[in-house]
Amino acid sequence: MKLNLKNPIAFFDLETTGLNVSKDRIVEIAIVKISPNGNEETKTYRINPTIPIPKESSAIHGISDEDVKDEPTFKEIGKTIAKYIEGCDLAGYNSNRFDIPLLAEEFLRADIDVDMRKRKFVDVQTIFHKMEQRTLIAAYKFYCGKDLEGAHGAEADTVATYEVLKSQLDKYEELENDIDYLSKFSTQNKNADFAGMIVFDKKGVETFNFGKNKGKAVEEVLKEQPGYYGWIMNNDFPLYTKKVLTEIKLRNFNM
Repeated sequence: MKLNLKNPIAFFDLETTGLNVSKDRIVEIAIVKISPNGNEETKTYRINPTIPIPKESSAIHGISDEDVKDEPTFKEIGKTIAKYIEGCDLAGYNSNRFDIPLLAEEFLRADIDVDMRKRKFVDVQTIFHKMEQRTLIAAYKFYCGKDLEGAHGAEADTVATYEVLKSQLDKYEELENDIDYLSKFSTQNKNADFAGMIVFDKKGVETFNFGKNKGKAVEEVLKEQPGYYGWIMNNDFPLYTKKVLTEIKLRNFNM
């Protein structure tokens, strides 16, 4: 089934040095951009992460320090990537919980201004888990009837994710072929940041989603525990989480 698009949509997948959104870096990004007229374009970029790639990560995606030592850093190539996905909604596999938060971190580290909050996000894994409970390899076999060759390569995983979403739309009549709908359906929580550390409750109030203050309104915590802000800012939390927390703090200060 062809996607019903109002805006271009960019399916993407990251290969990284690890799974820590705050500390780890991108070593490869593949993007499949689909236009509303159905045109498809694929780009893959290798990136020098500027930190060593652990052997256990290389064992998964097959990319070593030697493979990327002469590649551009994200700071050098980030503007090219930002321009390529400009105006696009974003989609991926487990992207809401990992790829999008990490990509947002890389843009912030490189001082590249990208307002990703204006985009719609479609997480194909969430749709899959709500419908079938499987992995990407199993999803590709289940929906597309093919074995996924080159699994854990960014481009192979990205193309497979795009094909799985189209097959999901063919299989489930109750799924609407509409990016706004798919974005809402594939969202587990309504996040204020990308890492899900701060989420909106049912009343639209920003609340902490971790630690001793989980479920408590951010504004109230900042009033009652003024040192909590400093603790977060001085510890290993995602830059984007710190950015959102600072916005909330400044908003209340200005009021």
